[in-house]
Amino acid sequence: MNDIRKALLGALLLLAAWPAQAQPADPLARGRYLVESIAGCGNCHTPKGPQGDLPGLALAGGQVFDEQPFRAVASNITPDPDTGIGRWTDAQIARAIREGIRPDGRIIGPPMPIELYRGISDNDLAAMVAYLRSVPPVRHAVPASEYRMPLPPAYGPPVAHVPDPPANDPVARGAYLAGPVGHCIECHTPMVEGGRRDWSRTGAGGQPFPGPWGTSVARNITPDHEHGIGAWSDAQIIRAVAEGVSADGRPLFPPMGFSYYARISPADLRDLIAYLRSLRPIP
Repeated sequence: MNDIRKALLGALLLLAAWPAQAQPADPLARGRYLVESIAGCGNCHTPKGPQGDLPGLALAGGQVFDEQPFRAVASNITPDPDTGIGRWTDAQIARAIREGIRPDGRIIGPPMPIELYRGISDNDLAAMVAYLRSVPPVRHAVPASEYRMPLPPAYGPPVAHVPDPPANDPVARGAYLAGPVGHCIECHTPMVEGGRRDWSRTGAGGQPFPGPWGTSVARNITPDHEHGIGAWSDAQIIRAVAEGVSADGRPLFPPMGFSYYARISPADLRDLIAYLRSLRPIP
């Protein structure tokens, strides 16, 4: 009997030490933080005017992205039952975010970075869904997007499970924040023919973004000292991300969501910097 008790005790101690995926203490607060800061969902899903976000239309969609291969219109992602996602189940909202598939089976096209969103962890995805459920519903019908290019039948197989990034690995956490959550590397990685990203040049920048501000070009955010941010201090990188001011004092322009990134926590900013410093320098 002593041997059995010892075995059971050993098993319990092993389970206690096992790094199980911890549930956030407050999923709603976590969801609010993600949506309103580093994920910057309102940067696309809240319509803009000359002075910024239009009042009363937070996350209500309607912003147009008119590019050569498509005319995408951001969806209303408030819980309005008729013009938003109020009739969608939690699972349907989660599938739309992480797999790019609407409840009716239609594929969500760009600029939604589904290829990266597939890596959002289960906990963070559930938290984001909980927060989207909680925002005020806004009745705001928007037209459908038009794609002048073929969309894939799917972005990959169904996503079964994505764990949280390791809490004690700043580079891994930074890669998660800059990739699946914040999709920084989506805009800052050049494209190849066919609209795919050239991940062999992650962070090398170069993509133009025309808008009311003129045309901004995604910066090289690799540690290259001449063409990237290798010579920038941590404080200069934080100021660029959170305030929209370059290392030389020049103002930076949209579509960077500076007003959202200003809410990123100091710990997450440190991990982002750790990841950016780890990238291969690309001239």
